[in-house]
Order: sequence, then structure tokens, then C-alpha cells
Amino acid sequence: MDGPSEGAGVVGVAGEHPAVVDALVDRGVETVQGEARSVLESDPDVVVAAGEPAVVDLVRAGVDVPVLPFGAGAALRSVPALGVDAVTHLVRGAFDTVERPLLRAVTPLGETVALFDLMLVTDEPARISEYTVWCGAERVQSFRADGVVVATPAGSQGYARAADGAVVAPGTGVVSVIPISPFATNVDSWVLDEDSVGLRVERDETPVELLADGRSSGLVVAGERLRIRRDGSLTLAVVEESLGFFD
Repeated sequence: MDGPSEGAGVVGVAGEHPAVVDALVDRGVETVQGEARSVLESDPDVVVAAGEPAVVDLVRAGVDVPVLPFGAGAALRSVPALGVDAVTHLVRGAFDTVERPLLRAVTPLGETVALFDLMLVTDEPARISEYTVWCGAERVQSFRADGVVVATPAGSQGYARAADGAVVAPGTGVVSVIPISPFATNVDSWVLDEDSVGLRVERDETPVELLADGRSSGLVVAGERLRIRRDGSLTLAVVEESLGFFD
């Protein structure tokens, strides 16, 4: 955790949170509210994100200033949605910062970035495919399943945990890799280095889709390896009211 920052000049608000906007305006802060890309175009010093989707939008828009999430869960050290007075810390510059790693997936058809998780999943209900997980040049395991998910520390508290994956702490340099509803009962899950993961779809019987933070990034070609690597980080503003990662 870094030291306290100087007082914020322009504060952006991504998403809808009228109470936060009112609180900032009442404190005499220049405030810009709107969708993530338009907010970032105003060159804010810090951004308030109203909910998890707004944080994901900011990541996709390339945010490079601290983000204070409201109502976005413990994994992002967010402030409870009703904790509006927390903006006082932004006005005074009384906040610290922590980092959350981002992942980039590279396929022959393009690239995408994720804050929480990257998932390969069959595009049709009740259909399975075959997947292989790689760690660097080493094959880890092949299995038949509905899909497979690679989760960052932030994402390991969400869908990945519901799929019986390990929760991994920030700063450990690892990701959690979990098969989704595997066909066999002897399939493992893994904790792997964040710069080493590869995935491959082995069969072309049914289309397989790549999801980044739950949003479609297109179909994946069978036989082509999906390379996943650490790609920078999201800087989070942390104030007195922020949740702890394990809360």
C-alpha cells in the first residue's frame, strides 16, 4: 500500500450514484459524471466507480488513475454503496492505493483484458467440449467440461470460488484455474503463475466462447492456444470505510 495522496482536483464518477455526485458537489469538488470513456476524457485525478460493472468499464477504457469503487465487493476493497461520506477522504487526499492485476488473453483472432476472470465456455446450453491447461511449455491436464475459468485474486472470490476454486491473495503473482462442471470426477483445479497460463480447445464439435469479466470476446478456434499473461494493474483508492479483501 502506497502512502496518502494529495487532494483530488477533478473527480470522475463512472456509473449512476447521484448521492456521491451530490456529496462531491456540496464539498466544492469539480465533478464529471457519466460513462467510463467520457469520464476519462475529462482527465480526472481520481474516479469513483458506482458498482462492479462500472469498474470493468473503466478497465476496458484504459483507466490509469486511482479508482474508488462503491458497492463493488470486498475483492476490490470497495466502500459500501451507502457510505457516501467516504468521498470526504478523496477531497482531502486522505487515501492510500493498492493494485489489482489485470490479465490479457491473446488469441489468433484478437486480444482482450480482464480484471476478474477469463473464461472459455461452450456457446450452446448442455454441451461440453475438451480443454487443455498449460503452464508455460508444460501440459497440465486435458479434460472434458462445460468450460474453464482463469481468475485473478479479485476474480477468485467470485464465479471461480463458486466453482470450488481457491481464493488467492493479492500480491502473490498467481491465478486460480478451475474446470467448469467437468465430465469426470478426478479433474483437479490449479494455482499457477499469472504469466504462464495457456488454454486450448481440443474439439470443434460445438462453438466455444471467450468471456472476459463475463462479457463476450468472441469465439475461440479449436486447436489454437489461448495465451494469458499479466498486463499491468488497476490502482484502487482505499479509504477508512473500504472493505478488507477477506471481509
